[in-house]
Amino acid sequence: MNTSPSVIEICLQPGDFYFGDASTRVRTLLGSCVAITLWHPTRLVGGMCHYMLPSRRQPGRQLDGKYADEAMELFRQAAARHHTRLEEYQVKLFGGGNMFPGFAKQTASVTVADHNVAAAHRLVARHRLQLSAQDLGRSGHRNVIFDIASGHVWVRHQRLTGS
Repeated sequence: MNTSPSVIEICLQPGDFYFGDASTRVRTLLGSCVAITLWHPTRLVGGMCHYMLPSRRQPGRQLDGKYADEAMELFRQAAARHHTRLEEYQVKLFGGGNMFPGFAKQTASVTVADHNVAAAHRLVARHRLQLSAQDLGRSGHRNVIFDIASGHVWVRHQRLTGS
């Protein structure tokens, strides 16, 4: 991990999006939400989003990182500003943890986490992206740290007890 004192630490909250250069490390905490990281291995630029839902029912006036499809458009725009294309980036997916596993087993319902994971896979396929790693599903939350200088992502997954 880049431990230089000049590294900028960015902490994403749900719905946040960040794209930057090698001087940045991005972190977030995920439950049922999903984080997508994109990293360009030669330009050493990339970013992370922390989306909460696959899409919104009615489009808004402005793109919102709360939604998977809009976060991907934010990535596309950021890549274009760096004179790159999404297909040039390595993509990693994290999160989509079931935060109420006992409830889902009782109701046999599809959870928000399930929908978020499916949305991530659809976006990767639709945009023909290079998926290089994923840690999705199961129960519990994840701490995610993305170092843009190296492209490394560290994940600590805390499963819920009794699941």
